[in-house]
Amino acid sequence: MNRKEYLSKVRRVVIKVGSSTLTYENGRLNLSRIEGLVRQLADIHNRGYEVILVTSGAIGAGMGKLGLKSRPKTIPEKQAAAAVGQGILLHMYEKLFGEYGQTVAQILLTREDMIQRTRFINARNTLFKLLEQGIIPIINENDAVVVDEIKFGDNDTLSALVASLVEADLLILLSDIDGLYDANPRLNPEAKIIPWVNEITAEIENMAGGAGSSLGTGGMATKISAARIAVSSGTAMVIANGSKQGIINDILNGEEHGTWFKPEDRPLQFRKRWIAFGTKVMGRLVIDGGAAAALYRENKSLLPSGVVAVEGDFSEGSAVSIVDESYNEIAKGIVNYSSEEIEKIKGLQSIEIEERLGHKNYDEIVHRDNMVITYSFISGEE
Repeated sequence: MNRKEYLSKVRRVVIKVGSSTLTYENGRLNLSRIEGLVRQLADIHNRGYEVILVTSGAIGAGMGKLGLKSRPKTIPEKQAAAAVGQGILLHMYEKLFGEYGQTVAQILLTREDMIQRTRFINARNTLFKLLEQGIIPIINENDAVVVDEIKFGDNDTLSALVASLVEADLLILLSDIDGLYDANPRLNPEAKIIPWVNEITAEIENMAGGAGSSLGTGGMATKISAARIAVSSGTAMVIANGSKQGIINDILNGEEHGTWFKPEDRPLQFRKRWIAFGTKVMGRLVIDGGAAAALYRENKSLLPSGVVAVEGDFSEGSAVSIVDESYNEIAKGIVNYSSEEIEKIKGLQSIEIEERLGHKNYDEIVHRDNMVITYSFISGEE
């Protein structure tokens, strides 16, 4: 299926716009760029698309208000800039969307909202209700209080998680670069853009460089990481240059802008998406070769007999990484027993669990329904 065929079925779109697109080099808001973005989003909403905007720019907006000449270096400085800038940014969006008769809603998310299952479901339900009422949600990380989101700076990843959360058809990442190149275009004038990515392989990952402009915190590597989340969830993704006039309408009209990432034919089920991308790994289980083959090749559950080592301190219901004896990750899963209990029953048959622990709630340490195979994600194998 080519772009135009896929786009004919697209109804729900997530658009992520980066700091470099929204602000000038001095950190102040690029009002004409923001106005153009709002006009496009209001227009595609009028065309019948459900629209969610994931926006950066709070720190950049705060920089301008605070008179800072360069991006803050320390966490408190970044948080202060974000606290000042968030209100400025939302006020600008409300004013501009209001001119087109469009209602917007602000949602500030943190990684904890994705990790905790109840908050994850609540966020999903809220977004669906807003879309049902014709409102455009404007989402940002809560940079003013959360350290990790600022330190790792991955609104690209946030937008992919949001796209997965709402089962979006398309994710558009607008940046200051035209797409994915086969080499760094800032260093190599012969670099060529890659218009279509059928599968995210190690070769594709190697093409991703570091962070771009001084205002943004992400680079091509975070966009490839976001693409993994999106395509595994059944969402197509496009990386395109946000400075090009009318870029969103052009993409939705099927024009060959940027780099298109094809969604997987068999996307992960909703719960398994949460396990793969939303959970926080609390420990690690090392398994033998037989167990690794059973998980990866035969879609089996993980039994105590296959576990050779337990790392970390975690409770029942925690997410863990499951690795082979060379520490290649095979899967992520939700455990039925605590780390202390698994330490006692590792290497045993399931029928021996009760004798060792005094109780047995499950035969499996991780049931296959609560497990996602990740080996193909990192190796490019199928």
